[in-house]
Amino acid sequence: RNSFSVAPDRPPQIFSCKKLDKNNRKEKSVSSHNTTMMSYFQKSPDNTSSAEMDYLDMQGEPALLYLADGSQPVQGRSFGASTSITGEVVFNTGMVGYPEALTDPSYRGQILVLTYPLIGNYGVPDDSVLDEMGLPAYFESSAIQISGLIVSSYSWEHSHWAAQKSLSKWLTDSKIPAIYGVDTRELTKKLREYGTILGRLVVNPTRMEQITPEMFDDPNERNLVGEVSTKSVVVYGSGNSTKILAYDCGMKYNIIRYLVDTHKVELHVVPFDYDLEKNPNKIDWQGLFISNGPGDPTMCPQTIKSIQYALHLENPRPIFGICLGNQILALACGAKTYKLKYGNRGMNQPCIDLRTGRCYITPQNHGFAVDADTLPEGWKALFMNANDLTNEGIVHTNKPFFSVQFHPEANGGPLDTAFLFDKFIGHVRKIPQPLVLQDGRAYTRKTYKKVLLVGSGGLSIGQAGEFDYSGSQCIKALKEEGIEVILINPNIATVQTSQEAKEANRGADRVYFLPIGPDVVMDIIKKENPDGIIVSMGGQTALNVGVELWNSGRLQAAGVEVLGTQIPVIEATEDREIFSAKLKEINETIALSYSATNIKEALKAANKIGYPVLVRAAF
Repeated sequence: RNSFSVAPDRPPQIFSCKKLDKNNRKEKSVSSHNTTMMSYFQKSPDNTSSAEMDYLDMQGEPALLYLADGSQPVQGRSFGASTSITGEVVFNTGMVGYPEALTDPSYRGQILVLTYPLIGNYGVPDDSVLDEMGLPAYFESSAIQISGLIVSSYSWEHSHWAAQKSLSKWLTDSKIPAIYGVDTRELTKKLREYGTILGRLVVNPTRMEQITPEMFDDPNERNLVGEVSTKSVVVYGSGNSTKILAYDCGMKYNIIRYLVDTHKVELHVVPFDYDLEKNPNKIDWQGLFISNGPGDPTMCPQTIKSIQYALHLENPRPIFGICLGNQILALACGAKTYKLKYGNRGMNQPCIDLRTGRCYITPQNHGFAVDADTLPEGWKALFMNANDLTNEGIVHTNKPFFSVQFHPEANGGPLDTAFLFDKFIGHVRKIPQPLVLQDGRAYTRKTYKKVLLVGSGGLSIGQAGEFDYSGSQCIKALKEEGIEVILINPNIATVQTSQEAKEANRGADRVYFLPIGPDVVMDIIKKENPDGIIVSMGGQTALNVGVELWNSGRLQAAGVEVLGTQIPVIEATEDREIFSAKLKEINETIALSYSATNIKEALKAANKIGYPVLVRAAF
């Protein structure tokens, strides 16, 4: 490690590493036996650029992270502002998206730990680039919202076509401290075991301080929503027929983009304390949206009061809440919220839709949750976290009110639950919403007694090991289900064709060492009479045979079902023109491409695409 541990009552622990001599490039040993406390607190030379420094040299001022649990301070080096702050230490598991995360108002007052080890390598985009609504195109708010940042490794060099500055400069200009050289995995494990911990980040300390409760300030005791909410009413998408009133409790810009750009609504964004009953701006609204935001939802009594007014209207209007909006809607309907020990943060939280049983991967950042057991009559839990079983959404049983704890619109993804916006806008526009029920067929499991597995075509020893591995795993899985496995594979030097003496280690029940072709496969089917056939584990040869047998109707005539990847899907992914058409159906972009069978066609295609072009073989 590039840092070492120091405790107030003992000298620094010994560490060593290899350092390259700049003159003769030979390795020489570096040891810290004689390192003193003051040597750690010394600054790096100000006149030494990153290009002149050895790759193991630590740049930046020394820094310490004190934790309220009383554990040993965490050491690192600064790459942000030279200032000291306090906050709630939390973590984010995203591999990318730090410009979006750092500007997310939900992180207000928090010291953010990024678990991905390399940060800063693609810099920071230009904040002067605006979208059609005048919002910064690459960010979730107009400023950095975190109090401090902690990473494992910081890249002093960045490279990206949209980068306008380094992460270090962005943080420094925004007066946000940041440190690197920290074992963020170990720190995250501590946060997961201990729970949320208050922290104090000190840059360039002169001494090691004794940890006391007075060192820390709990940001949840502040009205964080009041700090990040808009101060006046702002209208986006003026002139659109569908009118939505949105409570800004720390609303991310991508929510505005989703509602205005994607769903073409006129969005009236109001402060968190806007009195809906009095409606001083005389806003004509058809639906109500409650945004995400930081901190404790009970700190927003004005918002809760306005939502209660909307809930009791004689003619109910649709209401949709996200994140903090889920908690505020719950409090407004009479339920209770509580602070989670750990909080749910990151981009990969699994949530179960309690209508269908389907599990979605969702991005989250919250430290409070709804107590589903306190929901009053007429309200039900809508989603549930698959990890800790906490509430992830609520819904009214006969009125158009619902909310979720996660972010369906998250910039950086995933967007698997973006359909919830469609549902909300559909309610507002009085479009009948389809009844969603769990598929009863999921409980009817078809049984198979015998399956034919088609292996790969003839291979040289050591070639295409992925087919051998996938086929072996397929045999293992089928055997675990008690299914008799018949294998056709002409390659004798493979794992999947080996026949172990012990029954427990044996692969397929029978192996046919025959060339893979349509007629040979049909001969085996006539002899073995299998229930199903798997062609997706043997590469191109197996796929081609499966497609030919299916399109000719020979598999159907023999009563053999294709298991795993279905033939139409294989054809769609194998044929690049069909694949391109499929992507266009879902409005997904793809690189322009054409197929060619000779030089003349290839030149014509290249001229259409524009040089340089990538040429590859097709089957």
